[in-house]
Order: sequence, then structure tokens, then C-alpha cells
Amino acid sequence: QVQLVESGGDLVQPGGSLRLSCAASRSIFSFDTMGWYRQAPGKQRELVATVTSGGRTNYVDSVKGRFTISRDAAKNTMYLQMNSLKFEDTAVYYCNARGTYHYIGTEHEYDYWGQGTQVTVSS
Repeated sequence: QVQLVESGGDLVQPGGSLRLSCAASRSIFSFDTMGWYRQAPGKQRELVATVTSGGRTNYVDSVKGRFTISRDAAKNTMYLQMNSLKFEDTAVYYCNARGTYHYIGTEHEYDYWGQGTQVTVSS
């Protein structure tokens, strides 16, 4: 069973920065896609950013230019650098790894989630 462990959430003032980490229990390049999602109180979980095994990144419009997703293969860790934080970035941030694999001629899907880390932007 794959484990994803997030860390780095904190209370920060508007305009501040945080870096979230997601440590995986196996090579992060074994996953087709890794990403960060967030869920604010009373709202649905939404995509924040993703990165494919090939390094292609994707961001939700609201964080483009402010957030950067990256990976460190040696540490089996994915990061989310968050700059110029806004009140509306307050949420629980979740790490995700998903994709497909083949076993005995059959394709299977996997979809792993971390436990989440709280980010609160407040003055």
C-alpha cells in the first residue's frame, strides 16, 4: 500500500509564502500523475496543480503565477511552493497520486491520497 504524507501547512499572513511537501513511500516517478488538491470549508475538493511522470505541469487558473509544483526524486517528495498567498487559498491541501498499471494482461487504476495539511491565510 502506497503512503503519501503531507506536511508544511501553517497559518500565514496574506502575501506570505509556504512550501508544502508530500513524501511518498515509493518512487514518485512510478506514478503517472501526482498533484495537489484543496478543499475549503463548505466547498468541493478542487484541483490545484498536477505534474506528470514526464514533467508536464498544470495549474488551476487561480494559482497560476503564484504556485509552483515540483519533485525531488532523491527524496521521493513532491512540493507545492505557494507565494503571494490570499485569503481564498485557505483550505486543507491534499496530495494525490494516480494512474494505471498492467497486471496479467489487465489494466488497473490506482488513486492514492494523503491525509491533508491545513493552510490558513489570515491577518
